[in-house]
Amino acid sequence: MLDLIIIGGGPIGLTCGLAAQKAGLSFVILEKGTLINSLYNYPATMTFFSTSEKLEIGGYPFATTHVKPNRADALEYYRRVALANKLPLQLFEEVKSVDRKGASYTVNSSKGTYEAKNIIVATGFYDISVNLNIPGEDLPKVKHYYQDPHFYTLQKVVVVGASNSSVDVALETYRKGAEVTMVVRGSEISNRVKYWVRPDILNRIEEGSIKAYFNSNLKAIREREVDIETPDGLITIPNDFVMAMTGYKPNFNFLQKMGIKLSEDGKYIPQYNPQTMETNLPGVYLAGVVCGGMDTHLWFIENSRVHAEMILNDMMSKRK
Repeated sequence: MLDLIIIGGGPIGLTCGLAAQKAGLSFVILEKGTLINSLYNYPATMTFFSTSEKLEIGGYPFATTHVKPNRADALEYYRRVALANKLPLQLFEEVKSVDRKGASYTVNSSKGTYEAKNIIVATGFYDISVNLNIPGEDLPKVKHYYQDPHFYTLQKVVVVGASNSSVDVALETYRKGAEVTMVVRGSEISNRVKYWVRPDILNRIEEGSIKAYFNSNLKAIREREVDIETPDGLITIPNDFVMAMTGYKPNFNFLQKMGIKLSEDGKYIPQYNPQTMETNLPGVYLAGVVCGGMDTHLWFIENSRVHAEMILNDMMSKRK
């Protein structure tokens, strides 16, 4: 029987692994995709808001020549840390269920079965998109994830949203020759957009290079056009692709199946002790952005790295 199973091989899962290794615990990290799967699926051109020292884990320096590290920098850094420390990683192994068995837990994965005294859930939030729930959203031309702007050259692109991801998609596809229209539910571009990017999108909208409909909603999607509900009424415009940058959410069904209680206010915030990160299930802990429920902007790598130390301190205190 293992001391610990960590579910999720992202930056926070690795941080927990490094802390467990330092404490001399037996453990395994189960990741359903590749190493740092969420970061791997980020846009190829993505630049972090944080500086490199705020993304460091385990005390290992994150050296980069960029003031703000990009996706490639992060993948290189986290891979080197994981491999240099020989962390026990099981990649492309999805956890199917977690069942309590007395004072321990049985974890059934796509490749095997494990038993452990403790579980850390560090599954992030990037795997499940928040849907628009409108007609036509299931068409192949609708994308909730974005990789590279070149694909959209000379295409009519509708971008839904006004957050960092929406703004990045709008600017990058525009600069590769796309005809870009933004559909924004609120009255302005979000104030949380990266401070060096927000003036750029505001200027492109003001000059008319990018069309933006504020206080508006996408109502229907068809093969060659979309309907937009605007303050001036319903309009229909030609369209080739819809980039629905509407956000992502944790796998709440997985948490509930485990037995973790969620708030009933629509935010689905998991129940946990903020001093120890232990949930209502004894020996089951949360780490990282999964702690915020639908409020996925509350936790980042830089402010949730401390979860690993908090969890390991609690685990080790119970062993005395």
